[in-house]
Amino acid sequence: MASIRVQNILKQIGERVLLDGATIDLYPAEIAGLIGPNGAGKTTLFKLIAGKIAPDAGSVSVARSVEIGYLPQEPELPTSGTLREAVWAAFADLLAMERRIHELSDRIAAHHASDNAAELLDQFDKLNTRFEDAGGYRMEQRFGEVMAGLGFLPADFDLPVSALSGGQKCRAALAQLLLKEQNYLLLDEPTNHLDIDAVRWLEGFLSRHAGGALIISHDRYLLDRLAVRIVELRNKALFSYPGNYSNFVKSRENERLTQERQFEKDKDFIEKEKAFIARHMGSQRTAEARGRRTRLERRMAAGEFVVERPDELSKLSLDFGDAETRTGEILKAEGLAKSYGGKRLFGGLNLSLRGGTCLGLTGPNGAGKSTLLKCLLGRVEADEGEIWWDTKQQPGYFAQDSSGLSPEMTILQEIQGVAGWMNEESIRGLLGRFHFSGDDAYKRIGNLSGGEQSRVRLLKLILSRPNVLVLDEPTNHLDIAACESLEEALLEYPGTIMVISHDRYFLDQIVDQLLVIRPEGHRLIHGNYSTYVETVEREEAAERLRREAEEAAKKPAKKPAAKPNNGSAGAGQPKSRFAKLKFEQIEQEIMQRETRLGAIEQKFGDATIYRDAAASAKLREEFDALKAELAELHALWEARVGEMT
Repeated sequence: MASIRVQNILKQIGERVLLDGATIDLYPAEIAGLIGPNGAGKTTLFKLIAGKIAPDAGSVSVARSVEIGYLPQEPELPTSGTLREAVWAAFADLLAMERRIHELSDRIAAHHASDNAAELLDQFDKLNTRFEDAGGYRMEQRFGEVMAGLGFLPADFDLPVSALSGGQKCRAALAQLLLKEQNYLLLDEPTNHLDIDAVRWLEGFLSRHAGGALIISHDRYLLDRLAVRIVELRNKALFSYPGNYSNFVKSRENERLTQERQFEKDKDFIEKEKAFIARHMGSQRTAEARGRRTRLERRMAAGEFVVERPDELSKLSLDFGDAETRTGEILKAEGLAKSYGGKRLFGGLNLSLRGGTCLGLTGPNGAGKSTLLKCLLGRVEADEGEIWWDTKQQPGYFAQDSSGLSPEMTILQEIQGVAGWMNEESIRGLLGRFHFSGDDAYKRIGNLSGGEQSRVRLLKLILSRPNVLVLDEPTNHLDIAACESLEEALLEYPGTIMVISHDRYFLDQIVDQLLVIRPEGHRLIHGNYSTYVETVEREEAAERLRREAEEAAKKPAKKPAAKPNNGSAGAGQPKSRFAKLKFEQIEQEIMQRETRLGAIEQKFGDATIYRDAAASAKLREEFDALKAELAELHALWEARVGEMT
């Protein structure tokens, strides 16, 4: 049974119709992603489901057992009080219950010898059980886990709300929502203002969430990891696709190709029928021609034909040019270090970059990624170390902010400043390829949205024709279609790329190497973001085994330990439940679990599984257990390989 049913919704804002005939069922244990172009009406749909606004026609029905938690893109917090007080408001019901428990406790102490003492004790026991079952005795623990996961430090808890940045307020609102534990979540761009660690934590939290969720997000990696269905808002209607984002891309393209073929087939049929009718009207076959015309008109009125060519996503036309690239070393940094205000961002950093490489940089906010790029470009002086560039390299820099734009200038004037050799007609043609058509060329930079300013800056970068691209968060403010256009352009670019990004899907698509910068140090991964995650998960599994071994060693031995055989862990190695297996058996166990995980992932693509919350939770539990076992087996497999070499 659906938790939420949206039926034939019509919604108009001013003269613009955003939704027309929009229909969708949302299920209790299903995580679905909602995608569509910016301004298509996704946030409006959320407000309709949350009951913030009413539809002009149609209906939204919510099952009685469903509690909706809604995170808007720009959430509001109380203007007074501290961060702790604002987030702690999530426990309002539990705190009221706790006060009632204290009141009953005081009454029991005062009336322990009275006739109603037994009744008071009974009330106390029942209320205390409810409080415990609802997690009342874990409030502080839950608060600490969520706040740490979202990147807050204990020192932040006493900050006044009025002193928080916009990003901190958004994270605080998300923390409050997650702590309320409502069973259906509407999350509008929940990863905005989260760094890469916080997003990874949020994924884990949502994967364990017992209820359902609908998520608006440009984070395709998150939609790949969490979503079991993608809902696309297109042409004012909703279209549902089973599976994650990558499956959606394949399904949508197959659908478009099928529609394209049907369009060509129907077009050919209609043209032939019309030609026959025109040729035989007024001839001996007039009756047949009239009959064919009647049938054709009836079928066209019934919508049996595809009469319009299917829309293709209007993508940005990006081309960074044919840069000449050296195959050898073009950049070398040795012993780089930088501190600000007594805080060491990085130290002892060595880097060698060859021509044609795409190097990604990622890590938590404030770790020094942007500063490192500026040091490499000579915009900021390093405290220690040396930097060498090949003299033939011409870096082009895309900053994280729009400081390189002039707010008072028009788009046309801004581009003329870097493309003086082009006439106005040519520039306006170029602007059209960047979705600035007609009078858009005369819009002032200061009046543009963040996404529009990013497109202007990308065009300026392209016109500078660099052979090294240095990009700081280039996907910020871009919708999914624009991100995909950027990825395609960067994949075709023959020059060298250095790019900072929190967009993990983007990093997976384009980078050859990943430099992860963290407060505790830095490391270079040969591969993309998924390679990094796999590496971290194996290391975490090995560390977990080590801790378990240490705990086991602290316990008093009940009998003399048996000598390790060929399949067990050696001295000093962490023990594992799989330690006695032979190398070939470990490989077999890995294959079996990977096969089972694949089967479960296929089941996750079946929408019917989410209509049974208990069955869905059981399947998710098995999936998580298999993932943990697989990480443990991989760690053991690597240890055995190390022994053999």
